[in-house]
Amino acid sequence: MPKLLESVNQVIFAVFFLCYTYQLFFVFLRLVRPMPTYFAQKQHRYAVLIPARNESTVIAGLLDSLEAQNYPKELVDIYVIADNCTDQTGKIAKSHGAQVITRRNLQEIGKGYALQYAFQTLQKNKSLQYYDGYFVFDADNQLDENFIEEMNRVFDQGYVAVTSYRNSKNYDTNWLSAGYSLWFLRESYFINGARMLFGSSCAISGTGFLVSSALIDELGGWPYHLLTEDIQFSVEQVLRGKRIGYAEKAMLYDEQPIDFATSWRQRLRWAKGFYQVLQCYGTRLLRSIFKRKGFSSYDLLMTIAPAFVLTLFLWFFNTSFLIFAMIEENPLFIRFALNSMGSGLLGAYFSLFFHGAVATVFQWKKIRASTWKKLLYMFTFPIFLFTYIPISWAALFKKVTWEPIKHVITERVA
Repeated sequence: MPKLLESVNQVIFAVFFLCYTYQLFFVFLRLVRPMPTYFAQKQHRYAVLIPARNESTVIAGLLDSLEAQNYPKELVDIYVIADNCTDQTGKIAKSHGAQVITRRNLQEIGKGYALQYAFQTLQKNKSLQYYDGYFVFDADNQLDENFIEEMNRVFDQGYVAVTSYRNSKNYDTNWLSAGYSLWFLRESYFINGARMLFGSSCAISGTGFLVSSALIDELGGWPYHLLTEDIQFSVEQVLRGKRIGYAEKAMLYDEQPIDFATSWRQRLRWAKGFYQVLQCYGTRLLRSIFKRKGFSSYDLLMTIAPAFVLTLFLWFFNTSFLIFAMIEENPLFIRFALNSMGSGLLGAYFSLFFHGAVATVFQWKKIRASTWKKLLYMFTFPIFLFTYIPISWAALFKKVTWEPIKHVITERVA
């Protein structure tokens, strides 16, 4: 039995290594190659879409940062989708010059449905092709003053969608907010940035992205309604042979959860959503790996599949062996199981610490926190990711629905 446990652990760790070695190459690529400078031939006309459900506390901050953009005001129209609101979100949006699209539907809940309704409304009123592209933000976001200009530079290169650099409004609050923030910093700089340098497709991540009107018109709106509609959109575009770009100089600030109950609910939805995307698209992604330009398919398959599946299997197998050893009251087996789990956790900890530390060091100036907190949260970053293990396990069995996340940070950061 101990030999079997050891062999299974070694095989799983080997699979992990083989699956994710390319991300070490991504780190190396970002360290040796600078991001190119992009120039736009045209300043495009855009609509900004902001799905908002009871966001009266924070919506003004985003609208103010949009007002402060160094981009022609006449080329940007702002729409706030007041989605089942019972507060003053719509009134505040109007007072800040935004147009309000009011939606009432308690059966179809979530950002995807709100976006679809907005596109249907715009199609009736102006036609989708009136704008060249559509920005999508969450109500708690704030933008650097050059955000739209920098997104326009990359969008003008012909990408069907462009994602941005996702920074944090509250990195320094605690280990949870820092865990989220560091993950998104790493995703922006070392994953999407490297994808751009490598010539593969990037992926949008929840908020702060731009989609071409031609694509929206082709899709008939926003037909993405899984719990992680962002990754669903990204996967489908890769399967359709489209490329998503990344604008590193377009910086967005996002608010992260600071209590574990809220974090649990949010990441439970993400984990369930990843399972949904894997179920719907996993086979097609696997097949497309072996076609021309299949790396993007492989990259996104690694994003949604092995980490969850292998971690759950490893956790289940080791825990089952430990329980068996305890039932048998075999001290040797118990010690072996504990040693195996301990060494596995230690190896995983240092691997995750490496990625967190590298992201912290190379994004040091962009992190809004004191020096000692930047250092401290490098060490708590792996612990934050370890909490995904029970969350991923719960997502396998629990029915999960979309729930709004309360936002409270009102001060200007951009």
